[in-house]
Amino acid sequence: MRYYFFFLLTLLTACSGLERSEQERMRRVNAKAEEIYRLKGEKFLTIEIPKKRKREQYSFEKYTIGNHPRITKEYFRCRGSAKNPSVMLKKNTKNAICHFDCGGYDKHSLPVREEKEYIYPVLIDLLNYIQEKTQKKVVITCGHRCPVHNVYADASKKNQSSKHLIGAEVDFYVQGMEQCPKEIVDLIMNYYENVEEASYKSFARYTSADSNVSINPWYNKEIFIKLFDKNEGRDFDNNHPYPYISLQMRYDKLGKKRVLYSWHQAFNGFMRW
Repeated sequence: MRYYFFFLLTLLTACSGLERSEQERMRRVNAKAEEIYRLKGEKFLTIEIPKKRKREQYSFEKYTIGNHPRITKEYFRCRGSAKNPSVMLKKNTKNAICHFDCGGYDKHSLPVREEKEYIYPVLIDLLNYIQEKTQKKVVITCGHRCPVHNVYADASKKNQSSKHLIGAEVDFYVQGMEQCPKEIVDLIMNYYENVEEASYKSFARYTSADSNVSINPWYNKEIFIKLFDKNEGRDFDNNHPYPYISLQMRYDKLGKKRVLYSWHQAFNGFMRW
């Protein structure tokens, strides 16, 4: 019985092989070849020589500068918070009032211009320029302040006309270069080297005694630069041990007008919710 099984298996295998051979023979008999006629060197497509081009940025790369997130107007939002404890403000020697902080960006917007939240573009460009050149993170300690948080941060009379209220001022330092603020000031000046108008290139020193800093500020047509030493300009937002730089707008290049503090703009120039 076993021999019969092997004989049957061999027979079936041989038949299968013969069938495949017959199919291959018939395929070759029926196959037709069609010759291709063309001239020597004739081409249907011309292949261009590859050219080297700059790689396009990935989507995540468009939002970084100097290996750090690109600075946008979002970084300028008010630092107020309803979680901050109340402070006592003295109006005179006898009376004092309890003042609470604002609700922060959850309760109000940035300054509004032409129905959109607005921060002067040159402030954003300067900070990104510094971040790109230093390859270090720019830390914004104070951008826009609403009137409530402005009083909470610094209730002094002089601060009540701060350009922080209209989104025209920013305080910052550079992480890793906290003790080198003068180098950052030099970078800001270098930013204006490629500007055509001479009034933007040249910086003068502000020598008036009302600057409230020991180092005389610098200014050109567009911006005003103040350098606060580690013992100067301390308030709720700048409660850190480092020197810091304040940039203020002097001239609006797009609007072609001077940038001045306005009570109406400070108190009514943003949305509340």
